[in-house]
Amino acid sequence: MRSGRNFLCLAVVCSMVVLGGCTDDAPTASSPPTSEPAPPSDLSPGQVAGVDVPSGRIDEAVGKLDGIAEELMASSNIPGMAIAVVHGSDVVYSKGFGVREVGTDDPVDGDSVFQLASLSKSVGATVIASQVGAGVIDWSTPVVSELPWFALDDPWVTENITVGDFYAHRSGLPEHAGDLLEDLGYDRRQVLERLREVPLDPFRSTYHYTNFGITAAAEAVAAASGKDWDTLSQDTIYGPLGMTSTSSSFSDYMARADRAVPHVLVDGEYQAKYQRQPDPQTPAGGVSSSVNDLAKWLTMLVADGTHDGRQLVDPDALLPAVSAQIVSSPSATPDSRAGYYGFGFNVSTSAAGRTTVSHSGAFALGAGTNFVWIPSLDVAIVVLTNAAPLGIAETVTAEFADLVQFGEVREDWRTLYKNAFAGMSEPEGELAGTTRPSNAAEPQALSSYEGVYQNSYWGPATVTEVDQQLTLTLGPDGTTYELMPWDGDTFTFEPSGENAPDGSISQATFDANTLTLEFFDGDGLGRFTK
Repeated sequence: MRSGRNFLCLAVVCSMVVLGGCTDDAPTASSPPTSEPAPPSDLSPGQVAGVDVPSGRIDEAVGKLDGIAEELMASSNIPGMAIAVVHGSDVVYSKGFGVREVGTDDPVDGDSVFQLASLSKSVGATVIASQVGAGVIDWSTPVVSELPWFALDDPWVTENITVGDFYAHRSGLPEHAGDLLEDLGYDRRQVLERLREVPLDPFRSTYHYTNFGITAAAEAVAAASGKDWDTLSQDTIYGPLGMTSTSSSFSDYMARADRAVPHVLVDGEYQAKYQRQPDPQTPAGGVSSSVNDLAKWLTMLVADGTHDGRQLVDPDALLPAVSAQIVSSPSATPDSRAGYYGFGFNVSTSAAGRTTVSHSGAFALGAGTNFVWIPSLDVAIVVLTNAAPLGIAETVTAEFADLVQFGEVREDWRTLYKNAFAGMSEPEGELAGTTRPSNAAEPQALSSYEGVYQNSYWGPATVTEVDQQLTLTLGPDGTTYELMPWDGDTFTFEPSGENAPDGSISQATFDANTLTLEFFDGDGLGRFTK
């Protein structure tokens, strides 16, 4: 069982991205910036690219985005997509495709608001950089200095882990620690308090992607600022940039009239079946925005933190976020490039020898997003979709990046990303897709399994027998699962939520006064005692 597969980033997949995007009715590339790249003599060895990009190449790439988007919409059948491209200080492309919700004629445009999922991490990192530049906090500030109630499993790590450590995913917490607690209905503070129960891997030498690690760091920054995270984000980034359709509050997203609804694929057709509510991990995955708003954010990045002549984010505070801090994807072979992570941003090197900065976002319940920025060319692209992740957003950005850097699409990104994302919708559990053995032993009297089984991480598990049916109840929302006999003292149940694709099957095994739940045992925390 994968531990909390939340789909909010995909670091290995992100490291493949070179650039991509698409959007709505804003100006096309009629008058892009005229700034020329610095001559090689003015560059450091690490800034030299292996392939030159001639004048007009970016215009040509932008001119092909309509065709790329229309082909991918037709081949994937996703409901809607929006794309924007920034070149220098100009938004040179913004366009929407498809509809905000299947069964309606409401079109996607550049102002349509999507859930960003993990692209929120990069947006939030610029909020933190603004506070670092203002002297409110530093990337090296210990989190516990602002959140004295917070702790991890190791006291030394608790005292020393910094805002930057969490934003670089080098805390030692296992992948997606806390995500399943969120699925069960625990709020932000409750999840963060329970992280102290999770065994740690080596501190600062292991990369494990964690939404609630990011959230802990953001909460520390908010505490230092004297504001809640949503207000801090609005006051430092959204408001000053004029991002009027952007929010870190789920209720604001739901109130938008021009809202792109999430969709999942059911029996070959997209349906608006679920709605992801990410407030507990808002700094990591709860931002909603439009491509027109994100284009404003990207122009600020391209301009080293400047907007309309005003320095919103100090360049020295921003640089650590958008530069490599830890290896996220080690090279698998001597001839392959490694992937890196900064503070809330993926950092990699393209085949053309240019540094790219990016992030993907994905909700299994219906969102797929990606942005890519090539600093040496002052160009960036963002793509938002309202469908469960298939790699469509990443395909658009990768094809656009190829066109910008090489003048042609050099790889079959459509197949590469289709294959990379294929396993994400696979059901969880060893028994998924199987049937009960014909020689299975019958369970004991169902009443013998009843009781309250305690667990300090998950909280109590209550097992009840009603009308010859055994049920399991977990979490503050009282999430209930039917326990179906499998073999003797082993039962099965169907987990649900962001981290459990349809068809997932988990085992519940009773042994005297203990209950072990396979789905909740990814980090060895799934044993409950009566």
